Amino acid sequence: MDVNRRDALKILGGTVGASFAAALGSGRAAAQGSSEIAVGSLLDGTGPINIYGLPMIDATKFAIDDINASGGVLGKKLKLVQLDAQSDNQIYAQYATRLLVEDKVAVLMGGITSASREAVRPVVDKYKQVYFYNEQYEGGVCDKLVFCTGVTPAQQLGTLIPWAVTQHGKKVYTLAADYNYGHISADWVKVFLAKAGGTLVNQEFIPLDVVNFDSVIRRIESAKPDVVMSLLVGGNHIAFYRQFAAAGLKRKLPIVSATFGLGNEQVVLAPEEVEGLVVVYPYFQELDNAVNREWVPRWRQRYGQTYAYVTDSACTVWNGWHLWAMAVNRAGSLERGAVIKALESGLTLKSPEGEVTLNPQSHHVVHTVNLARVNNKHGFTLLKTFPNVPPSDTIQVCDLIKNPDQATQYTPKF
Repeated sequence: MDVNRRDALKILGGTVGASFAAALGSGRAAAQGSSEIAVGSLLDGTGPINIYGLPMIDATKFAIDDINASGGVLGKKLKLVQLDAQSDNQIYAQYATRLLVEDKVAVLMGGITSASREAVRPVVDKYKQVYFYNEQYEGGVCDKLVFCTGVTPAQQLGTLIPWAVTQHGKKVYTLAADYNYGHISADWVKVFLAKAGGTLVNQEFIPLDVVNFDSVIRRIESAKPDVVMSLLVGGNHIAFYRQFAAAGLKRKLPIVSATFGLGNEQVVLAPEEVEGLVVVYPYFQELDNAVNREWVPRWRQRYGQTYAYVTDSACTVWNGWHLWAMAVNRAGSLERGAVIKALESGLTLKSPEGEVTLNPQSHHVVHTVNLARVNNKHGFTLLKTFPNVPPSDTIQVCDLIKNPDQATQYTPKF
């Protein structure tokens, strides 16, 4: 489960004090006067969540080089400080402190699981620096210092669930990862399922280290749902799809997912194991727009023609870095208040996913989202596009322009 905010601060309590806070402030001023601007990235290069982290790390390096090649920020080059959090939330908290206090980064970007984000956020709130969380998540984070560029449940589940109920039937069985993302997202499934006239027949929460799904599959088969909603996460959970197909259920029972593909599961698994599974994201490598037609070849030129697949998470990271650089250049300063004001000015970016807009009130992004089906080529076939979908789950509870002194996360109300 999630790292408790109080525990995260306790981890830091013995090593970080007022002198570091003072050093942080003076270091920021020094960083602005130097020839380079230090920026921090904290992702999983190793550990069980690195199936998501590796493409995000690649996207980080690509984005930094792209920004530098275009003149940098405030006429200076960005100097990337990239740390490996090793899929360990305690390390996330410790390394976030190091980046803010010792490396004096002008912005911190990172976190993959929501638990890792919640390990970082108390550190960010303590040391008062801008933080970007560039991953899809369960929504509701309302924090003046935090900007979330990934899709939220309103954008994913709000489009996927009505489609699934119409296409497959009303009875849904939810499988979710057993930490805060899975639990809160499962609650959102209930919300959107009720709106679509569907029924939840059961929900299960699976720890990240589980690799044997025999008993889970038997319970699904006994429940006789019309469709399975997968909110599974991480390398170990890939085993579910393989075992589900081996049990003969793939031909009988459709799966839809808000997480499948972020770790290139469709590349690891054979088409006969997952072809036909439906997902929803803003970005797919197959998108046909001017920016993506240029971006994917550049990616492959940099990382090799055999690179498996460029994920939605990679694009979301790209968006985060470019939105921040755009805001700093607009502000003409690295000063935190000026940068936040620029980020709250309604920035629009032409991204590989299409045009995205940063909503000022919620610090979340308006996305065009796409339904897509796993094909027999280890990729996706686009099915339907939903233009300019707002993160309404968070917008309806979070207005950081009117109420800036917030650092909380809202969850669904029933």
